[in-house]
Amino acid sequence: MKKTGNILTSVFGIVLLALVLMGSPMRGMAQQTGTPQTTQTSAVAENDGQKTVADSAVTMMTGADSVAVDSALLQAVANDETPLKADEGTGLHHALKKKFIEGNAGFMSLVALALVLGLAFSIERIIYLTLSEIDARRFADDLSRLVDEGQMDEARELCRNTRGPVASVCYQGLLRADEPMEAIERSVESYGSVQASLLEKGCSWIRLFIGMAPSLGFLGTVIGMVMAFENIELAGDLNASVVAEGMKVALITTVFGIIVALILQLFYNYINTKIDRLVAQMEETSITLLDAIGRRKSAHQTNVNA
Repeated sequence: MKKTGNILTSVFGIVLLALVLMGSPMRGMAQQTGTPQTTQTSAVAENDGQKTVADSAVTMMTGADSVAVDSALLQAVANDETPLKADEGTGLHHALKKKFIEGNAGFMSLVALALVLGLAFSIERIIYLTLSEIDARRFADDLSRLVDEGQMDEARELCRNTRGPVASVCYQGLLRADEPMEAIERSVESYGSVQASLLEKGCSWIRLFIGMAPSLGFLGTVIGMVMAFENIELAGDLNASVVAEGMKVALITTVFGIIVALILQLFYNYINTKIDRLVAQMEETSITLLDAIGRRKSAHQTNVNA
């Protein structure tokens, strides 16, 4: 029994030794087989990392290009819009509008209303006087010739078909051609005064607005000064910025009032020039007519006496 146990023990030991010897090469083969897989996995991971870095670089470059392009576009837009804004800000209309608002819209509106009404009356008078003008010298020559020839009806027809106060005054004189010279002169003089007053119709309104515009400007000056002192009282300190607001209103309203008065004064002087010329033409033509009628009466009296 002991011998048999020893044999079994030896056999068991040999089997274990063989198993150990067989296990060592298998582990070596397993390690050799696993090493390429790990290396390959690491290589793939490294390649993926490089690709990720490359993609990130491309993304960053693309973003930088986009930012550069956007910056260039914004700069181009800014460069394009800057002249437009400069042009809008430096126009005469924009400057007048800005000053109009700064000068207290209430008083500036009154000054602007005086300008509009004054211009309306001025334009109406200019149109009326322009339509009343004729070639007075030629008209007087034709009228004198007809009267000298005794064609009184044709002379009256000429006056009726000619526009303006010059022809109207002469027509009134021809209507009384058979009356004494004193009556004819009084008629011509009276009707000449009526026509002169019609020529000056509306000029009183122009004079009113000429005087009103600077008065409104001075009123804005006084109120601006009052505003300035009120601001000083509220602030409790004599500060330049506090005084400047009221002074700006005062000065701007005064400037605009004076400008309106100057504009209307130019129109008024032009209208007076045209009125004076028409009145002079009426007087010259009336004198020519009276001389022609006087010669006709003298010739008629001579023929009667003869």
